[in-house]
Amino acid sequence: MNAQSTSDTSEAYIALGANLGDREQTLMSAITLLNGQDGIKVIACSDLYETDPVGYTDQPAFINMAISVNTILSPQELLNCMLDIEKQLGRVRDIRWGPRTVDLDLLWYEGVEMNTEALILPHPRMIERAFVLVPLSDVVRGKSGDISYFVQTALERLNERDGIQRWKTCTWPDGSALSEN
Repeated sequence: MNAQSTSDTSEAYIALGANLGDREQTLMSAITLLNGQDGIKVIACSDLYETDPVGYTDQPAFINMAISVNTILSPQELLNCMLDIEKQLGRVRDIRWGPRTVDLDLLWYEGVEMNTEALILPHPRMIERAFVLVPLSDVVRGKSGDISYFVQTALERLNERDGIQRWKTCTWPDGSALSEN
């Protein structure tokens, strides 16, 4: 992992999903809570996509999206913050890939590759998942650099894109953080 001083700001990308309760409201609450944390600023949101469940399929459809943030937190600190927000929003981990009020996954942290028991970056399964790559492509569209190339290449190689459809535009209240899509 690259060492970062607290004055350095890094860009990170987070996938969000929900399939229980008011899915859209829960995702907007997660974004608001992330943006309200010291050291995190949400800078762009994807559209929202309704997606079929993967893995454990006997559950309701998900709403998935992606955001980019600027942060001074380390990857582990950011992950810990995300896990705390999941708990605040009622996340219970009973069934692997099962129903959930909210799921926050750290996908990419600028300039960092790591593989620990708690966190692997870049996220090891995102290249297999249209429900991650399609929203992420909204957020990285027009950017240059590793993440844009990575997402575009992964989308070109992705064999299966069934089960995902654009649901609506992100309505997160802070208009400055919305992507230009």
